[in-house]
Amino acid sequence: MSHPVPGSTPRTRIRRLPDHAARDRAALHAVLDAGLVAHLAITGEDGQPFVLPVAYARDGERVLIHGSTGSRLFRGLAAGAPTCLTVTLLDGLVLARSAFESSMNYRSAMVLGSCTVLPDADKVAALDLLTDRLLPGRRGDLRPHSTRELAATLVLALSLDEASVKISAGPPDDDEADLDTPIWAGTVPITEHFGTPVPAPDLRFDLPAPDYLRTWTR
Repeated sequence: MSHPVPGSTPRTRIRRLPDHAARDRAALHAVLDAGLVAHLAITGEDGQPFVLPVAYARDGERVLIHGSTGSRLFRGLAAGAPTCLTVTLLDGLVLARSAFESSMNYRSAMVLGSCTVLPDADKVAALDLLTDRLLPGRRGDLRPHSTRELAATLVLALSLDEASVKISAGPPDDDEADLDTPIWAGTVPITEHFGTPVPAPDLRFDLPAPDYLRTWTR
């Protein structure tokens, strides 16, 4: 099954710095697969916009998120309210010889649409995917979800059919007139990685931290 090219709809076409647009689905998947937190927008009943930070997982051509059934905003998303999900990965600071030309290296994805509610029959598999997306292998260490926990959780899916991807990379692009200015210019890479695991204060067993806590980096 074919899917629309990122940036191919009027709402997702990148007009500002269009040369930074990535127009293949592999780029969209790569940005989503590299992130851990997305920001999800919704307008409340009173017209007030909200942006929610959420854990997420890409499942093929859709993104899965979960939240409390008691959340007014998540119930609005479950009812089909339009939303915008964004993921931004900051790769570095770009230090030019002027403030105007200084910028950031980044990869970002934006997805527009409305969420659908996953049926109960698919909820456990989706929650397991979300758990292993954040920490691959973690789900196998945990007890099963309880009936109460499943009843208290909404799992939503957002299609990737309307999305855009923007990527900025490389050194500063200074004006020719500034190149003779004695100011340091270049890039400062930014990476993310796990720190040293800290055991819970009520841990009752002498257990080493799982190996998967030592391997993640971006």
